[in-house]
Amino acid sequence: MASVTFDQATRLYPGGTRPAVDKLNLEVGDGEFLVLVGPSGCGKSTSLRMLAGLEEVNAGRILIGDRDVTDVPPKDRDIAMVFQNYALYPHMTVAENMGFALKIAGVNKDERAKRVEEAAKLLDLTDYLNRKPKALSGGQRQRVAMGRAIVRQPQVFLMDEPLSNLDAKLRVQTRTQIASLQRRLGVTTVYVTHDQTEALTMGDRIAVLKDGLLQQVGTPRDLYERPSNEFVAGFIGSPAMNLFTSDIADGGIIWGDEIVPVEREVLAKANGKQVRVGIRPEDLVVGAAGEKGLKVQVDLVEELGADGYLYGRANANGGAEHDIVARVDGRKHPFAGDTVTLAAVPGHVHVFDAETGERLTEKAIASA
Repeated sequence: MASVTFDQATRLYPGGTRPAVDKLNLEVGDGEFLVLVGPSGCGKSTSLRMLAGLEEVNAGRILIGDRDVTDVPPKDRDIAMVFQNYALYPHMTVAENMGFALKIAGVNKDERAKRVEEAAKLLDLTDYLNRKPKALSGGQRQRVAMGRAIVRQPQVFLMDEPLSNLDAKLRVQTRTQIASLQRRLGVTTVYVTHDQTEALTMGDRIAVLKDGLLQQVGTPRDLYERPSNEFVAGFIGSPAMNLFTSDIADGGIIWGDEIVPVEREVLAKANGKQVRVGIRPEDLVVGAAGEKGLKVQVDLVEELGADGYLYGRANANGGAEHDIVARVDGRKHPFAGDTVTLAAVPGHVHVFDAETGERLTEKAIASA
């Protein structure tokens, strides 16, 4: 196994004016499962393809272990890639698909059969080894693609949105299998997805990209609890964090008809007289009638069994209206057309600079 290092790695496509990946500095530890996540066009797949040797590195370098592979052909990098569309040979059986790369590499027949059988057992594919891909479900085909990577015993697994072609239920099941399998094998893995729920549930660490730039890298809990900027705050979490502009008041920020205390030295770092406030749906509480807080007009309540989500509109900053989402009790909740007061859970309000979007609070701030 080996670590992976992106050292100022840059990719500028011919005719482009802005790099698809701009001076990426990122280190993946030996045996780590790192997820690259971000919206379409952020550079995550380009980063993976640079590591695979499928895209040219225009500046900087890429290392696997201590070896500089920037100019090394893909076949000599000791990596295995799992593609979004499975990329299986339709005329070959499952066993032949899984062992094909070994055959090309000159591995003898007995060793190939042994490795294929071991991988098939790991992936619960033993009963399907003589079938062709057309006789398999989407989830089974994806496991075959995984098996083809496993039998090569590479230093690094690369996975490019491998679950995007599966239905929702199978996607949940397969992501659990992939994460569990990676931990058993201990192979360094770089996994690309646009689905932040996948990122939160699978990765040891997550790297968030936007417009080719690395925004933040850390554990799922780090990114959820301490997003470094407004973009990460809004991207990580489902439903997304509520974000809106608030005026700075004496001793804090305005939250409806009350003031949420914020340390003066934090507010002193803000550019201007306003900040961006972020709070997650589960950190809002429906208050009793007459309590202070943010007044919200309820548009819809989604009932999801024990939990529910309230969707509504609130007025702030001189009448500017914004959407807001709060988690509520699925059995006992307000209804569409109601007006409610939402209070912030102490210690779970985030403050960002209105101009730069950067986090101002060193830690979560307490609500009065």
